Amino acid sequence: MTAESDLRVLLSDLSPEPHPGRYVYATVPDGTLPGGVAPVVTVREGEGLTLVLPEAEAAAAGLTYTYVAGWITLRVHSALEAVGLTAAVSLALTDAGISCNVVAGFHHDHLFVPYERVGEAVTVLERLVAESRTG
Repeated sequence: MTAESDLRVLLSDLSPEPHPGRYVYATVPDGTLPGGVAPVVTVREGEGLTLVLPEAEAAAAGLTYTYVAGWITLRVHSALEAVGLTAAVSLALTDAGISCNVVAGFHHDHLFVPYERVGEAVTVLERLVAESRTG
């Protein structure tokens, strides 16, 4: 499967897929991954290791966390050099008043939105797909 970079095609084929569960952001100042956790995202920063992981794992490991989120994967295979996808998705969610943290994987983009607004975010993204197909 070839990665897509044409914005119109990307938007037409977003296929937003919500994952079940609640995900949280936590940080480990010493950069050591605690036992028993399997984060879906890690980011190494000067202040420590940021983890995005299931809420239950964070609680079990005794991690302090904030921002309980739902995880949505955009199933379209977006090229890392594609221009405008993050901006278009962010604008649509901004217009709906939904915060969004975007993580780019090699094959897909992943969105972390407030947990209680996952369904609404998927609806907004599906509307963006419909508009891109007709416009």
